[in-house]
Amino acid sequence: MRKLKKKVIPKFKSEARERAFWASHDSSEYLDWTKAQRALLPNLKPSTRTISLRLPEALVARLKVLANKRDVPYQSLLKVLLAERLKQEEVKQVRS
Repeated sequence: MRKLKKKVIPKFKSEARERAFWASHDSSEYLDWTKAQRALLPNLKPSTRTISLRLPEALVARLKVLANKRDVPYQSLLKVLLAERLKQEEVKQVRS
């Protein structure tokens, strides 16, 4: 079986140009995926963005009580509850 020569990956001036390149090119022409190995990135954390959110004091108090019962910080609980609700809404949209 004859082995095909892979194309050389160009150098990119910016991440945006690289992103555009890979969006329009087949990576299998540049990489031998049969030799790929799974990468483990144990310290990789998702990017976060700080926002300012005004909530009624009573809602924050209820959130803190629930978080205390679960022994988690209230901000963490808020993120979990928000993510769960968003997932529910997305499932609803797909079904509609």
